[in-house]
Amino acid sequence: MPLEAIKSICLAEEGARQATFYARQSAEEAIENTHKSGQEAVARSLALAENEITHLTRSIDKKATEQAVELASKTANRQATLRARAERRLDAAVSLIIERIVKV
Repeated sequence: MPLEAIKSICLAEEGARQATFYARQSAEEAIENTHKSGQEAVARSLALAENEITHLTRSIDKKATEQAVELASKTANRQATLRARAERRLDAAVSLIIERIVKV
């Protein structure tokens, strides 16, 4: 083979090696960047989820407090109603007892 052909083949092989090296390096960088982007996306998602959990927890606590206050109010009203009814019955019971004592 002529010397020029051998030099041309050597240059082509060297070019192929360099192209392979740069392609591999570029692929590794792309993988690293993709991995980094994925980790950042996961971190953002976790922060968003934690923020949403905090918001929902506060909302639920507020709603539970409102319901507890409403229940306490209803209970107080029922207690007052029952107390008034018991006092009326107490007066009737006292009258009945006095009536029976007097008749005896």
